[in-house]
Amino acid sequence: MKIAENAALVVVDVQEGFEEEGYWGPRNNPEADRNIAGLIDAWQESGRPVVFVRHDSTRPDSPLRPGYSGNAFKGYVEERRGKGSGPELFLTKTVNSAFYGTPDLGAWLNEAGVRQIVVAGIQTNMCAETTARMGGNLGYEVFFAFDATYTFDAIGPWGWELSADQLARATAVTLHSGGFAKVVASEELVAAAGK
Repeated sequence: MKIAENAALVVVDVQEGFEEEGYWGPRNNPEADRNIAGLIDAWQESGRPVVFVRHDSTRPDSPLRPGYSGNAFKGYVEERRGKGSGPELFLTKTVNSAFYGTPDLGAWLNEAGVRQIVVAGIQTNMCAETTARMGGNLGYEVFFAFDATYTFDAIGPWGWELSADQLARATAVTLHSGGFAKVVASEELVAAAGK
């Protein structure tokens, strides 16, 4: 795996509100936070750009709504912001894709000549997947750090239930088979970033 010197790590919605299990339900991948932290560290140590994305929910009951404690980044993310030697961007969004945030992610990446992005964060099958799909559609080479994401059990139409693991696997299969992104492990990315 070859990671460009200016490949951007896009850290999607790693916010305190996702700790509210009573709202979201059971989650998968308890190692995700450790893996996200490891990716941030590797990117900052190598001087590569890091993008911190925060979801400002417009739903009045959401744990991610502005003005509520859950809107804040998780502590390990907040303490890393501003610590790298490379460029850093903070953006907010109200929809699934980080490419529809403020300031404009695509414009920032293009101005810096970035053509390769790594996506990590929460939720695997929602904002992380949507950001990766849009990145692929927009012509970026996208790496999806599968084990640096997590999601929650969900109920769909007709009462269909899928576990968080099933949803995460569906995301990996969709991204891979659809050619949107290369689905990889965080340790592969950390190793490649150190080369």
